[in-house]
Amino acid sequence: MLTRAITGLLFILTIMAGVYFNSIITLFLFTLIIILGIDEFYGLVKKSKTIQPIKFWGILTGLVSIITIGLIIFNMVPFKIIFIPILMIFIIFLVELYRKKENPFINIAYTILGLIYIVIPFAMLFHLGFYSNNNFNENYSFQIILGFFLMLWTNDTGAYLAGRFFGKHKLFERISPKKTWEGSLGGGLLTIGVAFILSVYFTNLDQSNWIVLAILVTIFGGLGDLVESMLKRSLNIKDSGNLLPGHGGILDRFDGLLLSVPFIYSYLYLIS
Repeated sequence: MLTRAITGLLFILTIMAGVYFNSIITLFLFTLIIILGIDEFYGLVKKSKTIQPIKFWGILTGLVSIITIGLIIFNMVPFKIIFIPILMIFIIFLVELYRKKENPFINIAYTILGLIYIVIPFAMLFHLGFYSNNNFNENYSFQIILGFFLMLWTNDTGAYLAGRFFGKHKLFERISPKKTWEGSLGGGLLTIGVAFILSVYFTNLDQSNWIVLAILVTIFGGLGDLVESMLKRSLNIKDSGNLLPGHGGILDRFDGLLLSVPFIYSYLYLIS
């Protein structure tokens, strides 16, 4: 329990400090998480014994993708440079051609899936650091990114506590027997409360939009947790990795983020 608490505290402080400091540190932090996450994802699917993702090229493609997107957001290179990671994705087919592995369709599919599942959400979240007053701009602000993490962590904690003390009705017993509707409701209400507080101090979004984000975090953050539980259950494992003592792996800690960020980004993009 002590190890879990210490790891959790260090994890939260690292995320908050990195996001708050500046955009370069945030990009570096997200790049590190992406590399570790893709590596963990490929290691996870390889446990099936029939899947052999192209690990090196997949991780390299993820690295080049997030750096390219970051440089575009910084206006350091033109948008057309995005062709580099796109071509690297198609090179995956050629690499598999020369590997002479079984199940090439599956190997290619899971290599690309790791990129979609991990790189795109973190790239979107980084771009939200340049969003304020219903528009994207060139000025970085920690508010939306940090606010998102605070709501995500609040939802997880609130759902756990509410489920532990009041949970009776199973939410998705086939995938996660311990999750309850009461837990999800409790996490959602607490997250909306945090959104009200954030709207007072973080003015890059108005109150109504913070509330919408809280609802999206509650719904899709919870579903993201269930999706990762589904993937782990299919492989008969408890944790996606052991990088974080007492907390599992990278995918265990960011499962809610990976599914909720695309919906949050889409909402904010559509109202901009």
